[in-house]
Amino acid sequence: MAKVGEQDANYIRRVIVMQRILEWSGRILLVLGFVSPWLWLVGVLALATAKILDNMEIGHNVMHGQYDWMNDKHINSKAYEWDIACDGKSWNRVHNFEHHTYTNIIGKDRDFGYGLLRLSNDFRWRVKNLWQFFTYLNLSVLFQWGVSYHELAAERVFFGKKKDNRDYKVPHSELKTRFFSKGARQLIKDYLIFPLLAGPFFLWVLIGNLIANLLRNLWTSTIIFCGHFTGDVKTFSEKECENETKGQWYYRQALGSSNIKGSNWFHVLTGHLSFQIEHHLFPDMPAKRYREIAPKVQQVFLEHGIQYNTGSFLKQYSSVVKRILRYSLP
Repeated sequence: MAKVGEQDANYIRRVIVMQRILEWSGRILLVLGFVSPWLWLVGVLALATAKILDNMEIGHNVMHGQYDWMNDKHINSKAYEWDIACDGKSWNRVHNFEHHTYTNIIGKDRDFGYGLLRLSNDFRWRVKNLWQFFTYLNLSVLFQWGVSYHELAAERVFFGKKKDNRDYKVPHSELKTRFFSKGARQLIKDYLIFPLLAGPFFLWVLIGNLIANLLRNLWTSTIIFCGHFTGDVKTFSEKECENETKGQWYYRQALGSSNIKGSNWFHVLTGHLSFQIEHHLFPDMPAKRYREIAPKVQQVFLEHGIQYNTGSFLKQYSSVVKRILRYSLP
């Protein structure tokens, strides 16, 4: 962390500029689709890439507080709001605290399986698990709405399914307001305002926005699943983690996540969550630094006989699919 400074500030500012260029060029090209369908297609891909950069390399990492030291009022975990249906404050409350503190502790980390998928024997098998692969596909297609629903803890807000070991600090009325206001803002922006601005090319823009959102959803879902649910990722019971030391916390993070190998551009488009192990060990570190520390982390794992769970995209994704299918059966 001693090296963190101007180089990191310049990097995130460059990424934000690139994201803005991609977004606005994409939106303009969607309108120019009447000139050539190829322009429309390039516009869709540019807008999808802009949304991926916004959610992964900028939004996720800025809201983790990785750039709070810059004292920039726009690049700050308290102020940034991303281009996704999930309200940033709800995400900060659940993801930053709950998931990163209680990683893979069954009963305390709701992110493990998102309450939809049975991914270990820690959960009782139910008939609905038979078709959980299709549940996973649906979740991926609608991922931004799934994240929003999950971070809201909507099963208790809308259906009253309370759990005794949960500390409910935010009133349901406030959670509902955040859920509906952020979701409505996203729908109005992508499916009403921008299409209306295009006038007679309303449908070109509406469909382009729909596909860009779909591509972003599929990409983010796939990367997040590869970082958390490969076959070698371990789970923990609350009893195992009683009186956990700081060293044991790091050990749990090491066993509870997995990396994906790839090129530099691949790592940028994943928000450097392709270094999920390093992210779980050092969530506040500017994510671009994960590439630099990964060999050192791997060496420490080797010296202590800890598995460093990494592999190609194909290997890790295949492992995720196998895990979903394996636990769909009793």
